[in-house]
Amino acid sequence: QVQLVESGGGLVHPGGSLRLSCAASGRTDTIAAMGWFRQAPGKEREFVARISWKNGATYYAGFVKGQSTISRDNVKNTVDLQMNSLRSEDTAVYYCYANGAGATTYWGQGTQVTVSS
Repeated sequence: QVQLVESGGGLVHPGGSLRLSCAASGRTDTIAAMGWFRQAPGKEREFVARISWKNGATYYAGFVKGQSTISRDNVKNTVDLQMNSLRSEDTAVYYCYANGAGATTYWGQGTQVTVSS
């Protein structure tokens, strides 16, 4: 089992920045990749970014367009999502996930990001 706890969400003005963090605990030795999804009100959950735990390879959704950067710390077992130039459309609950052994996916509880003036 892997447990995930997100932090760093909040209220930010349009054009502002936020850094989300996700801390993994438990069987972190089984993690193959971690990343982020988001779910806006009334919409389905959508992929944002992922990072390979072994080699740090990253992959982003098309709408990210350089706005966000995902990074990891293998020692602290954390993955961060630095989000810049935020827009109202980025308002959502952001969920951290981890791909573990046997194609198991673990999810955090989510952290709210609200972009509003």
